[in-house]
Amino acid sequence: MTGNGGLPRAWASWSTGKDSALALHMARSSGDLEVVGLVTTLNCTADRVAMHAVRRSLLLAQAAALGLPVHAVELPWPCSNEIYEQQMSAAVGAAVGAGVERMVFGDLFLADVRAYREQMLAGTGVTPVFPLWERPTAALAREMIDAGIRAVVTCVDPRKAPAETAGRWFDERLLADLPPGVDPCGENGEFHTFVVDGPGFAHPLDVAVGEVVERDGFVFADVVPA
Repeated sequence: MTGNGGLPRAWASWSTGKDSALALHMARSSGDLEVVGLVTTLNCTADRVAMHAVRRSLLLAQAAALGLPVHAVELPWPCSNEIYEQQMSAAVGAAVGAGVERMVFGDLFLADVRAYREQMLAGTGVTPVFPLWERPTAALAREMIDAGIRAVVTCVDPRKAPAETAGRWFDERLLADLPPGVDPCGENGEFHTFVVDGPGFAHPLDVAVGEVVERDGFVFADVVPA
């Protein structure tokens, strides 16, 4: 089904982070798609976005600022791969029911992740789109900053990046401080972010960085409404 402008309708896979924000911006500005919604996985036990550990209320604030509805995929914790795939299949079914033909992802270079997404969507009528695929991440990180994306680091894997990265802003100073071997976009799971402003936002979100805690082997910074 095409949208009002005759373009294929799309949902964007939305993690609340910087990669999703730039992929959404590129999809919206390409002139090839009509992005009509976001889809986000949530840990319903904690009532937070999976992995990024962002409060549901802040996800909804992002969606409102972007002018897009969000389809929440509610996952238990812990969550088996079987349950994950069941819930994602249901989300894809909802997308198809809404006339969606494309799904936009912010993946950068992990071939196994891309192949998994392609496999999950095969035969559904929804085609995956990867606007950032294989863009050099050092340049891409600076492109995000130059585009006006403002994001705070919400989750760090201390085995892969310094724990004190949690709670910092994703900016030139952070990039300069990252040790060699840490991907500038955190694509190897080093860190995750929450975007408070960027292209397509009607207004910035007013937030503060609260408590920083270590849990389940990760370091989390709790972003809260200011």
